[in-house]
Amino acid sequence: MTLTKTPICDFGKKAENFKLKSTDNKILSLDDIKGNKGTLIMFICNHCPYVKAVIQDIVSDCKELEKHGINSVAICSNDVKNYPEDSFDKMIEFSKNHNFSFPYLHDESQEVAKKYSAVCTPDFFGYNEKLELQYRGRMRELKELKPVRSGDSDLLTALKMISKTGNGPKEQIPSMGCNIKWIN
Repeated sequence: MTLTKTPICDFGKKAENFKLKSTDNKILSLDDIKGNKGTLIMFICNHCPYVKAVIQDIVSDCKELEKHGINSVAICSNDVKNYPEDSFDKMIEFSKNHNFSFPYLHDESQEVAKKYSAVCTPDFFGYNEKLELQYRGRMRELKELKPVRSGDSDLLTALKMISKTGNGPKEQIPSMGCNIKWIN
């Protein structure tokens, strides 16, 4: 596990299209999942302790964001040969166990993670309705891999702001987690 932090938000960068298989065996594209007020694209995986620490926050925040016109999608891009706990079958299990209300997509070739310059799990990309990047920060503060529960998460606050104004906060704290497990 190599601790990795996300880079500073590249405000206005356009979302990249993709076509990936979901855990319910559908091929989904960016057009299929985008929201009318914004879109949250998350790079996660099943085994990362940072993802596990915030997965319930992710699920609850995504349900709340739906009420604000923001759709969410999670993508797993890890090398499954060396990290079998991130296999497609395990993704299906993980999404069911945590009651995902959003699609969970498999980026087997890792092309989508590379297009987005995703670096870690979790890595959050919050877009406005024009699919312009407005947030690349953390879910919430963690202390010893335990979420600090004081008010709404940074992610929820930022994405609600994007749904109302089209713009994200200028000050953002990077997300951090395990580096994406690249295929050698």
